Amino acid sequence: MPEFFIGTDILSVLRISKILNSHHKNRFKTHTFTKSEIDYCEGKANPSIHYAGRFAAKEAIKKALLSSGIISDIPWCSIEVLPEKQGAPKVYFHTDQPLLQKCKVSISHTDEFAVAFALLEVS
Repeated sequence: MPEFFIGTDILSVLRISKILNSHHKNRFKTHTFTKSEIDYCEGKANPSIHYAGRFAAKEAIKKALLSSGIISDIPWCSIEVLPEKQGAPKVYFHTDQPLLQKCKVSISHTDEFAVAFALLEVS
C-alpha cells in the first residue's frame, strides 16, 4: 500500500531577486537549478518570480523526502521542476534512487511571495 508524504514552502520573491542581482547569481543558478530550469525562468518577463517558485517547489519536495525517511539529502539539481504542455509543473528526479518515482507539486506566486506544495507517493 502506498504511503504519502507532504512538504510545503513559502518564500519572498524579493529575497530571490536580490540573490539574482548579486555577484553570486551565477553560482546560485548553477548550484540550484538545471540548465532547462534556467532556460525556462530566463525566458519569462519576470524571471525572479519563476526562480522563486521553483526554489519553493524544491524546498517542499526536500521536506517531503525528509519526512519519508528515504533520503536524508538530495542535491538541488537532482530535482528538476519543469512545465508540462498544459503549464502544470512536473517533477523529475535525476538520481539512482528507484523509490523516487511519483511526486506531484503545485506552485503559486504573487509579486511578493512564492509558495509550493509537494506530495510524494512511496510504494
